[in-house]
Amino acid sequence: TLLIPYICIYLYIVWNMQNTYGTEIFSPPEDGISCLRFSPGSSTASLLLATSWDGSVRIYDTFSNTKNRQFNQAGPVLSGCFSDPTVVFAGGVERVIRRYDLQSGSEFELGRHDAPIRCLEYDSDHGMLISGSWDCSVRCWDPRTQSLVATMRQPHKVFSMSQGGSRIVVATAHRSVIVFDKRMMSVGAEPQQRRESSLKYQTRCVAAYPDGMGYALSSVEGRVAMEYFDNTPEVQAKKYAFKCHRKIEDGKELIYPVNSLAFHPTLGTFASGGCDGFVNIWDGNNKKRLHQYPQYQTSISALAFDSTGEQLAVASSYTFEEGEKDHPPDKIFVRKINEVEVKPKPKLQPR
Repeated sequence: TLLIPYICIYLYIVWNMQNTYGTEIFSPPEDGISCLRFSPGSSTASLLLATSWDGSVRIYDTFSNTKNRQFNQAGPVLSGCFSDPTVVFAGGVERVIRRYDLQSGSEFELGRHDAPIRCLEYDSDHGMLISGSWDCSVRCWDPRTQSLVATMRQPHKVFSMSQGGSRIVVATAHRSVIVFDKRMMSVGAEPQQRRESSLKYQTRCVAAYPDGMGYALSSVEGRVAMEYFDNTPEVQAKKYAFKCHRKIEDGKELIYPVNSLAFHPTLGTFASGGCDGFVNIWDGNNKKRLHQYPQYQTSISALAFDSTGEQLAVASSYTFEEGEKDHPPDKIFVRKINEVEVKPKPKLQPR
C-alpha cells in the first residue's frame, strides 16, 4: 500500500507525456536517431523503421508498442527504407547497403559506396533502390539481381533525397539541387534539372510534394523554400520561402536548423521539425501554419507520416548543433493525428 501513491504519480506522468508528445516507443535507439520510415501499405501502417548512430536498425509495431526486429551494423546507420512490409534496406558509415528480411531475420550485402551512405529511397514503380552518398554519387540498384545498375556522379556530397511522382530530388553540399526522372535512372541518364537552392545556407532536408509538382527544402538557417519543377514564369511566380523555427530571447532572435520535413500522404500539408524542439504543421499552398505541437525535450532529428496519414512519428534526438553537452535521452514518439491539425483550411472569399 505504501507504493500506491508512487504508482499513481508514475501513471500520471506517463499519461501526461502521451497527451503532450504522443505515445513514447519502448526500447528506442541509444544514440542519435538518423531516420524514421513507416511501412508502405495501409494494412501494415503500424510498422516503423528507425536507424541510429548506435549502429542499429530497429523495426517497431506502433500499435502494440513493441520492437519486432533489430539488426546491427559496424558503424552508425544514417538511412533506411522499406521496399515492402517484409524487406528493409539500410546503410551508413560502414559504406555498405544491407538488405534485411523481417520474416526470416536474414540479411545480405546488396552493394557499396566509397564513402558513408546518407540517403536511401526505394522506387516501387520500377523495383529499384536508389542510394546517395558522401562519395558524391547517386547509385541505382536492382535488388532482384543484386546488382548495380547505374552510377550518377554529383558535384558534391549528397545530403538529402526524396521522390515524388516520376521524379527524385537530390540535395547536395554547396546548395546544389539535382532533379532526376526516375524512369531514366536505370540507364544513367543525365538529370532533368540542375538548380541552386534559393536559400542562402546549407541544406538540411528536401521533401518532394506527393503530387510530384515540386519540393520543399529546409536549411540550417530556420527557413523553408517551396519550389516547383515547371520552369514557366507563371509557375515559378508561385515559389516562395518563409522563416520558421525561430524565437526572440532577451531581445535577440535565435535561429534553429530545420532538420526534417514530412508531407502528409493525401492532404498535401507537411510537418517540419527543428533544433528548437518544435514540430509545426504547414499548409504550403495557403502559406499558413496550421498547428504547433508542444515543445519536445530536445532537437527533432526525423519525422515520418504513415501511409494513411493517421500517425506521425517524431524523433526527439539531440543533433549536436551546440556541440558536445549533456542532453535528454533519444526518444521516439508516435502521435495520433487529428484531421483538424493537418487539413488545409479553405480560403475565405472576399465579400
